[in-house]
Amino acid sequence: MSFFQYIKDKRYFLLLYVGMMGFISMIVALSVNPGHALGSILYIQIVCLAFTAAYLLIGYVYRRSYYRKLQELIDLDRQDWPVAAPEPQNFQQRLYLELFAKLHRHHEGELRKLNEEKIDHQEFIMSWIHEVKLPIAASRLLMENSTGETADSLADKLEDELDKIENYVEQALYYSRIDSFSKDYFITEEPLEAIIKTCAKKFAKTFINKQIRFHMEDISQTIHTDRKWLGFILDQIVANALKYTDEGGNITFTVEEDRKEKRLNIVDTGIGIQPEDLHRVFEKGFTGSIGRSHPKSTGMGLYLAKQLAHKLGHHLSIRSEAGRYTTVTIHFPKTDTYYRL
Repeated sequence: MSFFQYIKDKRYFLLLYVGMMGFISMIVALSVNPGHALGSILYIQIVCLAFTAAYLLIGYVYRRSYYRKLQELIDLDRQDWPVAAPEPQNFQQRLYLELFAKLHRHHEGELRKLNEEKIDHQEFIMSWIHEVKLPIAASRLLMENSTGETADSLADKLEDELDKIENYVEQALYYSRIDSFSKDYFITEEPLEAIIKTCAKKFAKTFINKQIRFHMEDISQTIHTDRKWLGFILDQIVANALKYTDEGGNITFTVEEDRKEKRLNIVDTGIGIQPEDLHRVFEKGFTGSIGRSHPKSTGMGLYLAKQLAHKLGHHLSIRSEAGRYTTVTIHFPKTDTYYRL
């Protein structure tokens, strides 16, 4: 910091000084004998100017070391500047340093969050690529070993693999749109039964092939939701239930209602979930003991369902007993206004 810049910063003080000295000189000229007035004014001006110059010079020397250290931090572009910053010399400087340190922490937090999201995105893409390659490879094997297969049988098996690919692509699409959710949803009153039937129809072939019985009680309730997004949530839950339910099992849809909410229960008679895994099934990529016994588990379906349900103002919960059943419940709060969380 040059002396000229320091004086420039003190311009309002200097203007005050000039104004005060002018006022004092005028009072002295009117109050003192005209013969002695000029000498008195010169004496006062010289003394005050000397003190003011000394004040400015000492102040400049005192501030220069502080500003020099700040300039060094700027020139060196140090990332640890909150630690290396010089001690403030007054309350104003302390406030500025605290403000900059707070902004720095906020900036670091945002960068850390973006970096974590980037890593999560990369991990999902890598996982998704490995998963989608499986049905593609299976389709190639089916075509290469199609000798003796009828056209209908081969087409049926290829359709199964295409359905798997479509499900993986749909998961990737909805995963990419989580952050822009507010641009693509519309809450309306929807018949719950129709949404469930659409989901069941989509998986009808799997129900038939695995001989899994589909049960639905008399569901006449209407709910406030977005039909498309809720349909995707149901697809993920049902796909999960079908994957882990053995042949001859059951998947049942029931509805409960109380003063606060409506609840849709999806109950399967599958392999269930171990107690130590139950509280983590909605975490991204978590497969637990199921992932070790069923290598095709990705752990993304329930994670996406949980995230989207939260954004719709719904809530997911799960109950299970290993080897007996799993119940996934979608909670629809009774309220006239829905907020995007």
